[in-house]
Amino acid sequence: MNRNQKLFGASLLALAISGCAVTSQPIDRSTSEQRAKSDLSSMFKDQEPLSGPLTLHDAMARAVKYNLEGRLKVMEEAMAQRQVDLATFDMLPRMALSAGYAGRDNVSGSSSESVKTGTQSLEPSTSQDRNRRVADLTMVWNVLDFGVAYVSAKQQGDQRLIVQERRRKVVHTIIQDVRSAYWRAVAAERLLKQIDNLMVRVDQARDNSQHLSEQRIGDPIQALSYQRALIEATRQLEDQRRALSLAKTELAALINLPMGSDLTLATSDDYRVPTLKVDMALLEQEALANRPELREQDYQARISAAETRKAMLRLLPGLEFSAGGHYDSNSFLVNQSWADYGVKVTWNLFNVLSGPAAIDVAKAGEQVVQVRRQAMSMAILAQLYVANANFNEAQRQFHTSQELSGLDSQIAEQLRNRYKAQSIGELELIQGELNALQADLRRDLAYAELRNSYGQLFASIGLDPLPDQVSSTNVQAIANALASREADWEAGKLVMPVSHAEKN
Repeated sequence: MNRNQKLFGASLLALAISGCAVTSQPIDRSTSEQRAKSDLSSMFKDQEPLSGPLTLHDAMARAVKYNLEGRLKVMEEAMAQRQVDLATFDMLPRMALSAGYAGRDNVSGSSSESVKTGTQSLEPSTSQDRNRRVADLTMVWNVLDFGVAYVSAKQQGDQRLIVQERRRKVVHTIIQDVRSAYWRAVAAERLLKQIDNLMVRVDQARDNSQHLSEQRIGDPIQALSYQRALIEATRQLEDQRRALSLAKTELAALINLPMGSDLTLATSDDYRVPTLKVDMALLEQEALANRPELREQDYQARISAAETRKAMLRLLPGLEFSAGGHYDSNSFLVNQSWADYGVKVTWNLFNVLSGPAAIDVAKAGEQVVQVRRQAMSMAILAQLYVANANFNEAQRQFHTSQELSGLDSQIAEQLRNRYKAQSIGELELIQGELNALQADLRRDLAYAELRNSYGQLFASIGLDPLPDQVSSTNVQAIANALASREADWEAGKLVMPVSHAEKN
């Protein structure tokens, strides 16, 4: 090979290598902006508009229907169902179709040689055309593969049911988050205007005090102490406002409303205290039967048991049936198209050696699932008793906060009367009103915690907040179903969820 040929070969190799190089271009700004506009449009698309003040069950219904995390779980469940459908195809026979054209640049010829003498016994000859068309359709079905595929399809079906249980868990969590955010938002709706009005009064009092200090009227130390007390009151009001101002934003995010939406809540002065009318022994039993986490472990146990059966099946020999149709345009053939069929037994002898170990691993997996389920059961029982203790404690704290709120309201009313009679100063009145406002805030937050702990008690049992069937998919129908289910709980009627296997 001369120098030019070597150089050409090297250049051709370098060109081929550079052509195989993979590069990734960064996403430009315009593409990201377009994606952001598309996401903002689709995130809030086709949602029912708000009509009137938002009730608790309306908020829960909107969260169930529109919350993006809930939508994701619905899509994951649909994808799991498609995976089950796909797994069933593995039980079908293997069928291969091939067709093509075959040719060569010379004749496919051969001769024969005598085994005894070593001399050529037949002149060179051919039995195949240089160019020919071929086609094959072959079907192979292995009984062992069918059995393994059937067990795998059952496992995939259990995986779909696990996804359903995880979706139940997400719905429980969303409902609880909405409940907590809603009652805190109700407290904000009640008190934010009062906080703002009191902050305006505090600012006016500070301005008046500073004006008197600039004119050197009164004792400077007393004036500075007065201003300090007002600043401290402002700081307390600001802390309260910050604790309440984000509640509506959190609620809007949970029910998938655009940020900054005008959200009005249905508030009332009815601080009704719920009571538990179900025995704890029954709650224990239902928690162990209904919690999504434990039901998921039940399906995991079935999957592990199926894995053991698969390991046992692989120890057996496979019975394979085959059938096919063939075509070859070779003119030397007597029959250019034909069918063949056969039966054979296949056995991977190495599976006999590794099979016992595989079975031991599968059985160990079953034992792990069982112990994990027992450990989880203990944790769930602990959660139930903690939720019950929190509910009882929340009741006591609310009653205490309600009594203090009533007393501070009476004190503030007396201070207003004395201020009108000019027997006390404005700072004392502001401090009294601030105490009353703080007591109201503690009462409302205690009530929010009471309602949240009550809902958490039933969530710890694994009760579904929605029935299996809802009359309609609109928000009002879902809200009515949620309210009906919660009324049943308060009456002591625990409606048990029907398993998907029973419904099917």
